[in-house]
Amino acid sequence: MARAKLSILIPCYNEEEFVGESIRRALAAPLPVDLEREIIAVDDGSTDGSGEALQALAARHSPVLRVLRHDTNRGKGAAVRTALAQASGAWCIIQDADLEYDPREYIRLLGPLLDGKADAVFGSRFLPAGERRVLYFWHALANRILTTLVNLAADLNLTDVWTCYKAFRTELLKSIPLRNPRFGFEPEITIKLAQRQVSIYETPISYHGRTYEEGKKIGRLDAIAALGTVLRFWLVRDIYQSAGPEILDTLSRAPRFNRWMAETIEPYVGRRVLEIGAGIGNLSRHLARRRERYCATDIDDEALARLRVRLAHRPNLEIRRCDVASAADFEGLDQSVDTVVCLNVIEHVEDDLAALRNVRRALTPGGCALVLVPEGMSVYGSYDKALGHFRRYSEEQLTQRMREAGFTVEKVIAFNRPTRPGWWFNGRVLHRKTFSRLQLALFDRLVPLWRRIDPYLPWKPTSIIAVGRK
Repeated sequence: MARAKLSILIPCYNEEEFVGESIRRALAAPLPVDLEREIIAVDDGSTDGSGEALQALAARHSPVLRVLRHDTNRGKGAAVRTALAQASGAWCIIQDADLEYDPREYIRLLGPLLDGKADAVFGSRFLPAGERRVLYFWHALANRILTTLVNLAADLNLTDVWTCYKAFRTELLKSIPLRNPRFGFEPEITIKLAQRQVSIYETPISYHGRTYEEGKKIGRLDAIAALGTVLRFWLVRDIYQSAGPEILDTLSRAPRFNRWMAETIEPYVGRRVLEIGAGIGNLSRHLARRRERYCATDIDDEALARLRVRLAHRPNLEIRRCDVASAADFEGLDQSVDTVVCLNVIEHVEDDLAALRNVRRALTPGGCALVLVPEGMSVYGSYDKALGHFRRYSEEQLTQRMREAGFTVEKVIAFNRPTRPGWWFNGRVLHRKTFSRLQLALFDRLVPLWRRIDPYLPWKPTSIIAVGRK
């Protein structure tokens, strides 16, 4: 069985004197048992002998050490992006090449990640532990001011945003678009992690800072530029590489709407539940309460990782990978639950009949399947394409499919008429691929009103929910 791997990402610019020792320390640093390492160093257009030193080290330590090169100096953020694109580890740590940080503390940074408590860990130079070299007052003051501004923008309480030592789940970091090419990478990634609502931990680290005479590079202009970076990413939400996950994330910020959906199906939900396509847990948070067993599943590794961290406090919760279209993924689930919740999933599956038969397979006799799908091909548009929908269903089509899969359909519930005109207009006329956050926020605030008037609106719903019995 393949061992888990840590990717150590080293941006390097004009560090001829220090980079060799930095690499040697990274190679020798103790790691948790059974964790392999790879080191990816990026020579960011160095004009001294850094490139030659890195190449010599790579020749001795291949394949553990790989060296990439920028022809010109692009900045720390750009170098991190280049290294990250080649990273194959489950976790990654950013390690500067200047000996200010001690690789022997990797274990401390990795602890919360390996325990499944954190998605990202920041090593703090200001928490009361470890040792640090006493240096510039004004530099430290600027750091604290800028950290406070980032905390305001991100609604966090970090003590050290500008720390070099940041560790992440690699797939999480790869899923976030990184724009700033220089030291603005630090506030950018912090704000974007907060916007993604991931779990961030801090741990104390030692710090052996350099003076400017010794080669320190960050300066006043970087601090000024950082203010613009904080403002930009405070105002502009740019946290996903593709439209589908961005739409799901937007919906996670509609708590009243998610509660409406959960309360609509809750009367039919039993004690032992399998949720297929749980995503990042928007519905799981509501439905998992007071259940004897709640198994939340998805096919996306990033969603599963988010679920594990986001719902770690629920002892009745089980998280597993399950593709509704794969019979093999249902092995061990036969007749194991009294309820299957399958919301906004079947429309993503080409062979929807096979998927519904797998759903039935997991139910005990008399068990209930709750299947929500989008209604009506007349409003199929750019939103559906961005989300990967093969189709939208009429009530008759969904009922027929459920019966073909072996279900008795007790009823079909019309759900959410208010958003249908907006879905049609944005998807068919404006051809939008993401939701307007302002529109969604206004809609969510008015959910109590929409719930009251929903049954009386004279058009078809956005979604329909089939209640099927085995």
